[in-house]
Amino acid sequence: MPPIITAHQTELYVKDWGTGQPVILIHGWPLSSDTWDDQAMALANAGYRAIAYDRRGFGRSTQAWSGYDYDTLADDLAAVIAYAGRKDVVLVGFSMGGGEVARYMSRHGGESVAKAVLVSASLPFRLKTADNPLGAEQAAFDKTAQAIKDDRPKFLAGFFEKFFGVTADAQPVSPQLLEWARNVSMQASLEATLACARSFTTTDFRPELAAFNVPTLIIHGTNDQVVPIEASSRLTAKGIAKATLLEYKGAPHGLFATHKARLTTDLLDFLKP
Repeated sequence: MPPIITAHQTELYVKDWGTGQPVILIHGWPLSSDTWDDQAMALANAGYRAIAYDRRGFGRSTQAWSGYDYDTLADDLAAVIAYAGRKDVVLVGFSMGGGEVARYMSRHGGESVAKAVLVSASLPFRLKTADNPLGAEQAAFDKTAQAIKDDRPKFLAGFFEKFFGVTADAQPVSPQLLEWARNVSMQASLEATLACARSFTTTDFRPELAAFNVPTLIIHGTNDQVVPIEASSRLTAKGIAKATLLEYKGAPHGLFATHKARLTTDLLDFLKP
C-alpha cells in the first residue's frame, strides 16, 4: 500500500484494513502502528475500516529532521483523515497519540470527526507547574532524555517493564513481547524519539479540551506508572463535556497488550450507533 503524503511532504506508512466507518488508530511513544494490530483486526472483522499509521520519525515512516511539534503532527493526522475520506471518522489516540487528537480538534476544528477515544492518554499537561501540581518535575524528563542519549536500548529495557507493569511478582506480558516492543522502538530515529518526548511532556492541552465537541471515551489504568491516572485522564474527563471515563482497576500503561480483549470490547461497544 502506498504511503500517505502529508502537507509537509512526509511519507507516512499506513495500514488500511476492512471497510465501513473509518477508525483511525494513533500509536504511542516510542512505538509504531503495529501496537494496534489486535484491535485493528477486530475492528475490520466487525465491519469498520481500521486505519493505523506510523507517526513521522517512527516505524516505517519518513525519519524527518523536524516536525515533531503537535501542530505539525496534527497536520499529519489531517492528511490521514483526508485519505480516509473526511466523513464520520473516529479518532483513537493512545498515550502521546491523545495529544494529536486534542490538537486536531482545536487546530482543525474537529472536522469530519464523529467520536474520539483516548487510551492511557498523556493529556492534559504532563509538566509540574504552579498551577499543575500533579505534573512531573522537569528534572525527571531531563533525566529520561539523558538516559536515551546515553544508552537507548538500556533505557527501553527498563521503560517497557514499567510500561507493561512487569515486576518481580507480576508478568502480564511475555519476555518476547518486551523484546518486540524494544525492537520496534529502536526503529524510530533518535531525533524523533527525543523531540516527541519534549513535545508530550511540555505541551499544555488544558485550554484545548473544550474543543472536544463529540462523544469521547477515555480509558486508563489505575496502576499506570508512566502516565498516572490522577494527573491525566481524571483531569481530562472533567474538561471534556461529552466524556465517559472507564478506569481499568490495577491496569498499567500498555493496555493494548495487557488488557487487549477488554479494550477491544469497549472500543466496539462505544462505536455502536
